[in-house]
Parts: sequence; structure tokens; C-alpha cells
Amino acid sequence: MTTLEILSLLLATAAIFGLLSSRWLRLPISIGTMLLTVLVSAGLTLTAQRFPAIHHWAASLVMQIDFESLILHGMLPLLLFAGAFLLDLKQLAREWFPVALLSVVGTGVCFLLVALLMSLFTGGHIPWIECLLFGALISPTDPIAVLEMLRRVGIPKGIQAQLAGESLFNDGLGAVLFITMLEVARGHAPTPWHVSLLLVVEAGGAVAVGVAAAFVTAQLMRRIEAHQVEILFTLALAFGGYVIAEIAHLSAPLEAVVSGISLRYFNERFKETRVSHEQVDRFWAVIDEIQNSVLFVLLGLEFMAIALDAATLGTGLVAIIAVNFVRFVVVGSLLAVARRYKRGFQSSTLVLTWGGLRGGLSIALALSLPPEFGRAWVLAATYLVVVFSIVLQGGSLDWLMRRRQAKAA
Repeated sequence: MTTLEILSLLLATAAIFGLLSSRWLRLPISIGTMLLTVLVSAGLTLTAQRFPAIHHWAASLVMQIDFESLILHGMLPLLLFAGAFLLDLKQLAREWFPVALLSVVGTGVCFLLVALLMSLFTGGHIPWIECLLFGALISPTDPIAVLEMLRRVGIPKGIQAQLAGESLFNDGLGAVLFITMLEVARGHAPTPWHVSLLLVVEAGGAVAVGVAAAFVTAQLMRRIEAHQVEILFTLALAFGGYVIAEIAHLSAPLEAVVSGISLRYFNERFKETRVSHEQVDRFWAVIDEIQNSVLFVLLGLEFMAIALDAATLGTGLVAIIAVNFVRFVVVGSLLAVARRYKRGFQSSTLVLTWGGLRGGLSIALALSLPPEFGRAWVLAATYLVVVFSIVLQGGSLDWLMRRRQAKAA
């Protein structure tokens, strides 16, 4: 199939499953879309012997899709930029301390504890370095999944800012940890100084590029009176900044987040000038929603490309338990620190734990893992964690919030 044919099929699937989700299943569109895609993919896999032609067609379609490249180098720049650009900056500024704790300290501690539990729960049968690689890619919460969930669940604004800020800023650290563990696996053991330097250069450079590019874009947007051109400038910033960061070997996801937040900040400083805030915001909200629907269709289709057997299913179950247990312990500990040092601080360990979703970014990193470093089990475990996270955690969070509000009343 051609690229255009594949794209049209993905959009049609997202539209049809979105209709079924909202009208008959009464589920959030993204969750219902992914659930239906997973069920269809599973059904095609289970009935492969009875309907071989249909299964072969679907499997060949999935094999033509380069999930890693499409997510990391196609959809991610727009999704991260949109999520950051639409944030409430004032609320984010009020919650900077817990966001910093969760995104930096929390990600690092989760990385080590998840690796340790995976090694212990599997009886040491999985090499330690493979557990570390899995811990690095699964510990950061996924901003795409988290931000989509926050827009439909009645979470207090302070907790929204904590969860959204953490998910947007912990990607840079997670990527550095994953790259570092990959170097260790290949026999290039970096020193702590090298790791620290890598983090400073990749993160610091990404921040500098994001701020500078956003400033230039904001100045250009002030000098025109056509919202269509302003939108084109934001698109150029979203894609261009990401490309520059990749070419310079910086953290491209962090650059996308910083450029989105910075552009919002610079634009809000001249609200009374010519910038068409409402039209630009509406455009990015629509782009975000459409891409989320397509992304969750892609994640559902990935089911057909993953080898699931009794062993990988068992490993995936262990991973789900380990990831959520570690998340609960680490979030609870860090919120206790925040309550001690920030007067009047309010949050919820349960909401932040259950709302810390994993998504497409973790799967894209798992797909980039070489086969000799446990790619098969890492990809299967990552996929099962992501499906559990988006479908069950994301789908039940609104129910959890209603119960929480009922008890408070």
C-alpha cells in the first residue's frame, strides 16, 4: 500500500472507532479507539487460520508502518508542542517544586526501582542490563497520553499542573537514561561525569534552542495580521526546532516542550497586539485531538506486530505490577517531601499514581532497541503496560475522581 492509502485508512479507522466509542460505548474517544483497535487486532490474530487472507492483508499493512519513525520523527513534535503550548502557565509556575521533584528525582528513582523489581520478580533470569533498559524507557510518564486524559477528567487544576508538568519534562531525562544504558550494553561504560555532562548538554542545549526559536517566532508573529500565517509560524517552530535539536544531538522532545511553553509565555506578554490567540489555540487543540486519535489507532495495530506467548504475557504482568507499585511508592514519598517544604501544598498520591500513564513514546523507544538486548520481551512488556495504562487506568480515572469527590462531600 502507498503512504497515502495507509494514511487514509488510519484516519478512516480513527473516525469510525471514534463514532462507536462516543455514541454506543460511551467511552472517551481516545480510550475507546485504542480498545476497539486492540480487540480487532486480537480477533484477526486469533482467527488467522480461519480467515488467512484477511489476516495476511492486515499483517502486511502493519509491517509497512514504521512505528518508531512515525512516532518519534513524525507525530511527536506536534503532540509535544501542542501539549506544552496549551498549558496553563500560571498554574504550572505555582507547582514548579513538585513538578521538579516528580520529573527529575522521581524518574531517576523509578528507573532504578523498576529495574530492580523486574530482576527480582523474574528470578534473575533476565540480564540486569535489559532490566535497566526497560526501567529507563518505562519510567517517564507519557505527556501525550497524560494530557489527553487531563482534558476530560475533572482533576483539580493544581494536580493537573503537577501531572502535566511532570509528564512533559521527564522525557529528556528518560531519553538520556535510555541512551546511557544502551551505551553500557554495548560495552561503552560511561563515567558518572560523562552521564552528568550528557544530561547537561542535551537538556541545557534543548532548552536554549527552544527558548531562542520561540522568541524569534513570537517577534515575527507580532508583525502580521493574518492568523493563517501565525499558525504557519507555529508549525515551523514545532517541526523546525525539533529537527535542529536532533541535528545537534540534543533532547528533541525537551526542545519541543520548551518551545511550546516559551511561545505561550512570549505571546501572553503582548495579548493586546496583533497575535490571534483564539484562532491559534483552536488550531492546536484540533491538531492535538486528531493526532491523539490516530496515535491510539497505531498503538492498537501494534498488537499484530508483537509476539505474545505465555512467557511474554507473564513478564508483562510482572511489569504492570512493578511499574505501578514503584510509581505509588515514589510519588507518595516525593509528595511527603513537597508537603514538608511547601506550605499549603495540596495533591493526591492516588491520582498522581493512577494518572501517570505510559504511551507511544515508551513503545517507540522499545522499538529502537536492538534485538540482542532483549527487544522481544521489552517490547511485549512495554506494550502490555501501555495498554493497561491507557485503557484501564485512563478509562477509570474519571470514576476514581467521582468517588474521591463524593467522599470529600
